[in-house]
Amino acid sequence: MTLEADEMLLFRNTMRITDGHLEEFTAAVREAIDFVERNAPQVMVQTFVDADRMLAYSYQMYADSAAVLEHWRISEDQINAVSAHCTVVDFQVHGSPDERVLAGMRGMIDDGTAVVTPRIAGFVRGAVSP
Repeated sequence: MTLEADEMLLFRNTMRITDGHLEEFTAAVREAIDFVERNAPQVMVQTFVDADRMLAYSYQMYADSAAVLEHWRISEDQINAVSAHCTVVDFQVHGSPDERVLAGMRGMIDDGTAVVTPRIAGFVRGAVSP
């Protein structure tokens, strides 16, 4: 897969984990990432948990808007399984998604949960081993 920097999208999702759901949240995230690694088009996914503050941070990189749409199409069950144990408190989209992705995020953009910031410069080095 060739990455064109001007089409890449980087998502940063901050989630508040529901009280008492840390183990269930963690299990759902691991299952979702396993599914995504095998089936979905993300270039990179990394998730981090601050158990003391009950916050999680997920980073996802996509080659382009079509990859985001494909992820949403095939991963709905996994997204719902994770969402059952958390609330999105901040969603940052870095890059310039197309109108289809913006339409899919319209509610979060309109209520201020999601913000889109255009890229001005950058590069990607070769893949890193897990």
